[in-house]
Parts: sequence; structure tokens; C-alpha cells
Amino acid sequence: MDRKAPTMPLRRHLLAVLAAAGLAGALPVPARAAEPGAEAMVGHRAAYRLALDRVRDNSDIARAEGVMLYEVVDACDGWATRQRFQLRLTDRDGQEVETTSDYSTFETKDGKRLRFTLTQTSQGAVSQRVGGEAEVTPEGGRVTYTEPEAKEEALPKGTLLPMLHTIRSLAAARGGTRMLLVPLFDGTSPDGAQDTTTVISAWSPPQPNSRFSALASLGSARMRVAFFDRDPGGSGGGASAPDYEVGLRYFENGVADELKMDFGEFSVDGTLQELVVLPNPC
Repeated sequence: MDRKAPTMPLRRHLLAVLAAAGLAGALPVPARAAEPGAEAMVGHRAAYRLALDRVRDNSDIARAEGVMLYEVVDACDGWATRQRFQLRLTDRDGQEVETTSDYSTFETKDGKRLRFTLTQTSQGAVSQRVGGEAEVTPEGGRVTYTEPEAKEEALPKGTLLPMLHTIRSLAAARGGTRMLLVPLFDGTSPDGAQDTTTVISAWSPPQPNSRFSALASLGSARMRVAFFDRDPGGSGGGASAPDYEVGLRYFENGVADELKMDFGEFSVDGTLQELVVLPNPC
């Protein structure tokens, strides 16, 4: 489950086919069975308009606006994704700061391997780069970073990768489960996995959708995902205040709308403006 945007300074994604296809070609994929539920996910391109929702009493933020472009391509043995995020913040003195992120991944359909790159800029200058590969095993797995420095980090047991987290969250919603607590690794931080708590609403049947006909015949569920700094003691998400939260409605094909991104000091609404369902090449 991606679609994260930054804490301050900008970090965390929230994903251009050529770049993502390049990632796919760089990651040999053994023949493994796809996670059940992967067949329901569709390749798509979605554009969201970002606008300020609210600010905390002690915040200096007066205005926030931007865009997020998200693309996921079915590469048959995996999912190639790219998320581009741009946000302009204006403080109460009228000063503006523009931050952007460009985040690409390739995740195998069995949810075991991830290749990732993230570039973030502030006022046109690169502020952070993160890149590398991760492999999940029954014991947890490891991340091998190439940027910002060459190093390895262990992953905790039970770690999920982003697309698999989405698939498992949708399966939980359909099965009546209301909470999912797991470590999540998405490649947006040089610090390894984060603990997450996903609170899930009841499954909703298909509803009329005059703007996006591709979604009108699909069920959906609303979710709120809280991200926490990893607790070495293993107590899981919820032991402290979340680092970041995102709310959204997921349709059964993996398309999301009605985003709300809460950075603590302020929150931003993301409204789906354009949606293109991509043909399945497999």
C-alpha cells in the first residue's frame, strides 16, 4: 500500500512506464505462485488533486496544494509502479516551499521481492535519494540499500511489501476483519520497515459512479493506515503516536480514491481527477 506522501521534509511516497520497466528488467524473478487476490488487481493510471484539509492549532501552514500521479503496470510476473508527488506549502507570512518526490518500484507477484528508488527534492534541489532491493523470507528477510549509502537492514518477521499489503487489506475487508497489524516495507526510507495499523471498514457493495464508470460495478472498503517507527521490542503499531496516517477508499481492483494524508501538523485531501485502466498485457 503506497500512496504515502512526506513527513517534513518530504519523504515517503505516495509512483512512467519506461523507468518502471527498467526496474523490472533489472530484477530476475524466479517462477513462484502469485499471492491469491493478485489476479483482481488492475494496471491503471490515476491523477489526484491535493488540497489542504486542516491544520493543527500550532501549525504555521496557511495553504497546501499539489498533485499526485500514480501508475501501476502489470508486468506479468510482477507490478511495476511509479508515483510522482508535488506539494506547494505556503506559510502565514506568504513564503512558499515546493517539494516533490519520484518513487518507482517493482514487486514480484508472490510478494517476496521488491526493487525501489526514491528521489525527493525541495525548492528544486535533491534532498534525499533512497534505492535498493528487498527480499522477504519466512524469518523476515533483508534489505540491501545502494542509496543513500551501501548497507543492509534486517526485516522483521511478517513483513509485507506494498502491493501485497493492499491485497491482504482487501481480503481482510471482504472477510470481515476490521484491523490488520503488520510491519510494512515500501522502500521510501533508509531505515527499514515500519510498523503499521490498518483499520478497515465494512465491505461496501457496488455503487453508482457517474465520474468513473470502471468503478461502478466494484465493491470497496474504506481504510485508515497508521505508520509507526519500528519498535525493536515488537509491540507493533499503536505503541506511540503515528509518524504518518493515510485514509482512503480501496476498490476491489486496487484503485483508490478519496485520499486523506495526515502529516501531523496538517492534513491534505487527495481527490481522484482522472483514471485510466490499462490493458492487461499478460
